[in-house]
Amino acid sequence: MKRRDVLTSALGLTAGAMTSNWFSPWVRAAVAAEPGAIAADRYFIFCYFSGGWDVLLSLDPRDPIEFGASNVEQTRIYAGYELLQNGPMSPIIDTACGPMGYYTGDLFTQHSEKIAVVRGINMETLSHDGGQKRFTTGKAPSGTQARGSSAATWLASKLGAANVIPNLVSRAMTFNADQPAYASGIKVASVEDLLRAVRPNDPALSPAIAAQLNAVLEETAQCPEALKSTFQQNAALSRAKSAEMVAGGIDTAFDFLANKPEMLAVRDHYGFGNNLNTGAARAAMAARAVMSGVSRCVSVNVAGGLDTHDDNWTRNQGPRQMSGFNAIARMVEDLESTEYGNTGSTWMDHTTIVAYSEFSRTPRVNMRTGRDHWLVSSSMVMGPDIKGGQVIGRSSDVGMEAVQCDLTTGQPSDTGVILKPEHILQTLFKTVNITGDPADLRVDPIEALLK
Repeated sequence: MKRRDVLTSALGLTAGAMTSNWFSPWVRAAVAAEPGAIAADRYFIFCYFSGGWDVLLSLDPRDPIEFGASNVEQTRIYAGYELLQNGPMSPIIDTACGPMGYYTGDLFTQHSEKIAVVRGINMETLSHDGGQKRFTTGKAPSGTQARGSSAATWLASKLGAANVIPNLVSRAMTFNADQPAYASGIKVASVEDLLRAVRPNDPALSPAIAAQLNAVLEETAQCPEALKSTFQQNAALSRAKSAEMVAGGIDTAFDFLANKPEMLAVRDHYGFGNNLNTGAARAAMAARAVMSGVSRCVSVNVAGGLDTHDDNWTRNQGPRQMSGFNAIARMVEDLESTEYGNTGSTWMDHTTIVAYSEFSRTPRVNMRTGRDHWLVSSSMVMGPDIKGGQVIGRSSDVGMEAVQCDLTTGQPSDTGVILKPEHILQTLFKTVNITGDPADLRVDPIEALLK
C-alpha cells in the first residue's frame, strides 16, 4: 500500500487492546451499537483560525469612540479601526447576537440567529503551539507535550467506528492518548492529499498478486510474535483501514476539480475555483466528509496568516478572518440545503460547528502598528443542541481581561467561573451524553449554551 504513510502514522499512534480482526464487519457493527455510541445522529466540525485572531475585529468588538486613542490609558483598549487599510465605514454590525465586528462576514449577517458566541475565554498561554493544544484537548500542555486526547477523538470514539474515517483532520492538531485506534485523527494536508490517500495506486497490482500479498500479511499478523506486538497489531489495523478507504470509492465525494455539474456547483458555492489549497476548499471537504458518510468529526483550518505583530495587522488580519467566517457560512448553507436521509431534516440539524483560534491579540496596538499575543479569546458554536442568537460571558472594559461567568445564565457573576476551552468541550460532550467527565476536564458544561 504505497503513499499510505499519512494513514499509518495517524492510526499507529494508539496502543489499544485490539486484535487484527477488529475491522471485520461483525466486530465493527458491535462497536457502533455499544452503549457508548449513544448519539447516532450527531456530527462535529471544528474550524481552526491559525495564528491568533484579533477578536476586536470580529467576535468581541468595542465602540471606537469609547475605546479610542484619546482614552486608551484609562481603558487599556484601543479599537484602532481607523488604522485599518481599506477598512469598512462601519466596523461594527448589528446581529442577532448583538454588535459584532464587520469581519465576521456573511456568517453573522446571514446566520447569527443560529450562533452562540463565547467571550472571555482564558487560554492560559501565549504560545501558538500551546494554545492550539489547549483548545484541542481542553488541557494545558505538559511542557511541549499535549495531555490527553483531542475532543474530536473523544467524540469520534463515542460516535462509533462505522464511518470510513471517523476523525478527519486537515491542518489542525489531533491527539489520541487513550481512545481506540479507529478514533485517531487521520491527517491530510489538503483536499489533494485526501484524494491521494483514498485512491488506488496506478498502476494497480494484479488481483492474483494482491491476494497473495494480503494472505502473507494477514498470516504474519496472526503469528504469536505479532499478536504480542502492539506495533505490529496497529500496523495491521492501519493496513486494513487503508484497504477499506481505497476500496470504498469515496474519492468521488472530494474530486472538486472534476468537470461534473455537482463539482462545478461546489466550486461556485464555496468560491475556490481551481485552487484547492484554501480555507474554503477545506470547508467544502469538511461538509462533504460529513454528508457523504465518510466522517463523524472533521477538524479543518479555514483561515491562516493571523500572526500580525506588525503593520500587516492593518492589511491582513480583518480580511483573512472574514475569509474564514465566509467559508463557514458557505458550509452552513451547504449543510442546510441537503436533506439528512429521508427524515425531512437537514444535515445542519445534526451537525455542530465550533470556531476557535489559539489565543487573541492584544487590546492595545504596539509600536509597529500591530498587535501581539493575548490570553483572553473568544469562540463561536452553532448546531442542533446549541441555543443561538446569544453571547455567553464577556471580557472586561478595562484591558480585556477575563470576567467570571455563571454557567447557568451565561452572564457575568462574581460567584461564577473564568471560562476556559474545556468548558466548551465539556458542553459538546454533554450533547452526546458523555457524562462523568471521562476526559478528566474537571469543569462543568456551560448550561446556558444548550437548548
